[in-house]
Amino acid sequence: MSDPRQCPAVLIAAPASGQGKTTVTAALARLHRNLGRKVRVFKCGPDFLDPMILERASGAPVYQLDLWMIGAQESRRLLWEAAAEADLILIEGVMGLFDGTPSSADLARHFGVPVLAVIDGTAMAQTFGALALGLARYQADLPFAGVLANRVGSLRHAQLLEGSLTEGLRWYGGLSRERGIELPSRHLGLVQASELNDLDQRLDAAAEALAGSCDAALPPAVSFDGPALPAPLPSLAGVRIGVAQDEAFAFIYGANLDLLRAMGAHLEFFSPLHDSELPQVDSLYLPGGYPELHHHALAANTPMLDAIRAHHSAGKPLLAECGGMLYLLEALTDVAGERAALVGLLTGEAVMQKRLAALALQAVELPEGTLRGHTYHHSLTTSELEPIARGLSPNGGRGNEAVYRLGRLTASYVHFYFPSDPHAAAALLRP
Repeated sequence: MSDPRQCPAVLIAAPASGQGKTTVTAALARLHRNLGRKVRVFKCGPDFLDPMILERASGAPVYQLDLWMIGAQESRRLLWEAAAEADLILIEGVMGLFDGTPSSADLARHFGVPVLAVIDGTAMAQTFGALALGLARYQADLPFAGVLANRVGSLRHAQLLEGSLTEGLRWYGGLSRERGIELPSRHLGLVQASELNDLDQRLDAAAEALAGSCDAALPPAVSFDGPALPAPLPSLAGVRIGVAQDEAFAFIYGANLDLLRAMGAHLEFFSPLHDSELPQVDSLYLPGGYPELHHHALAANTPMLDAIRAHHSAGKPLLAECGGMLYLLEALTDVAGERAALVGLLTGEAVMQKRLAALALQAVELPEGTLRGHTYHHSLTTSELEPIARGLSPNGGRGNEAVYRLGRLTASYVHFYFPSDPHAAAALLRP
């Protein structure tokens, strides 16, 4: 292992989802960035939308950390590399602090990063202190930094919340619930950063509001050990991969793109919405996104539909994840009941639901190897195709997603994390 590196760091967590972790993390990142500090932000667990916001707030790439999907060794490498350049490392937790296996608390404990608990103070006074104490003491060996109140109504309200803290719990301040700070959301989570014309104004407003009550001093430094030497990567030298990227297809791990480039691939980005032809590529990668919000426009772009079909007919590799898979079905129907015919390479149709259909970590054993990732969708798909594999979740329950194979086409609801098995990822996209 390489020598350890030290950097101030904190993990922002909450009692549950919906408490405002992303807003607070983004406000902290923008606050310290505006003070001239280099901030690196990570997201605990699988997520695509929060990192878009956090990248804009911090001005630096945002990667996932997770002891299962990413693994302890890869998470350690990412933190160690960030510590070499950052003045501050922020990690946004996932769900509630102790929810899931592994949880945000597990990650904080593993790397010795203190937890900053964000609690929604709406309609709460002294009970705030009881909740804070429970988070801090529920696991005796959990490093704990303090508490920050979100959605505070007034100065008096903030004083009540702060006064409720006991046993020396540190008050990190409060973020008001004034309009113009909260980030809007839709069925899969936050609205994409590219869709918010006033995002920078919101981030600056949140940073300014936080600065009025929060101590902007850096937290204590955490020591991050260096990683073990990585295994040699497979080669994709000279392989040209077309990657769909636009308003309908944007859910992709930055680490996936980094890995493809590190293996020697040349990435060509294109838009199934706006382009009339594919770039000259050997393979296609269709990530997830919001095709259900653009299915009529996707259907109307018949030259692109024909180009995707021709790519497949030529026997070239095509990997489609979640929204990318929906695009390859015969049709997609939105929640209003409006149907659009799409590529039609996969027999079957998908219908959007008003409620969540699946959310789970996934490990999939493919002929090429075992890839880890996650599934998160609001659609249900009917197909007569027989899957070549199904995912398994470390947390059990629903979400054993099917993986379909048709020639060199591989499609699933699973969002794969390529670094979990670089050899499998390379095999899926190698001509």
